[in-house]
Amino acid sequence: MRFKSLREIEREKPLEIKLDGLPREIKIDLYAKEKAFMISELVRDIHEESVEWYGFTLASKENPESIIDIGLPRNEQNVQQYTSINPEMIEQYQESLPEYLIINGWIHSHASLEFKRFSGTDEENNITVLEYVSPSLKKPIAKKEVKVRKWSFLVENEFGDEKLREGNVCLITDVPVSTARLLETIYGSFCFCLVIGDDGWHEQQIYYKKREILTGETFYDTHEAELAVFDSGRKLFRSEITTLAEKVRENIRPVTSPPPEQIERM
Repeated sequence: MRFKSLREIEREKPLEIKLDGLPREIKIDLYAKEKAFMISELVRDIHEESVEWYGFTLASKENPESIIDIGLPRNEQNVQQYTSINPEMIEQYQESLPEYLIINGWIHSHASLEFKRFSGTDEENNITVLEYVSPSLKKPIAKKEVKVRKWSFLVENEFGDEKLREGNVCLITDVPVSTARLLETIYGSFCFCLVIGDDGWHEQQIYYKKREILTGETFYDTHEAELAVFDSGRKLFRSEITTLAEKVRENIRPVTSPPPEQIERM
């Protein structure tokens, strides 16, 4: 048999049915955005220097795709050019939250640096947070066909061991069948990643993780996202700013000389 082109022998693409989508923009309450920049202002006022800090973006379990608050955990250490994060710190902070709140990402400040984008270290932190939040944010986003080259259709209680040697996949049913298609679920999750600066600039990305439940294949992707600011009416009153200032004193700890291994990563 001769083919005019390679297209004639291309394999048929597996069926894929979209069930749901993942966010393409970052919805954030005006209150949460203002709170983030207020933290930076308090850091400068209290510690008399501009240093990096990080916090977590928070959402309600009923609406995990909208940021409604900013959480400020105890930062491991803060320097002018670097901030670190690890899974244990994320888990510890999540456990301290009210039952209705979950972490859906993280936010950090580049302070007064002119580096107005995500750094290599930031990207490592982005993945760290994504891996932590994925189990709580994952949802089925598609069904994808798993191509089976050779089926073996068997009827329950009507076959011997020798029949199990046939085919690449055995489908055992209570009644005879002659054809079948196998669809696996693809789960998707996301993580909001925001970076801000002292002079008011901000950049944001969404990190995605998609996993095929049967094959176990996992895919990662990123998207440069826009902020979609909404106003819930919640205000950052003076009493809350006072409480926030105490958290800044307690949780953000500037250090003047980071360990050598951290300097190498900067």
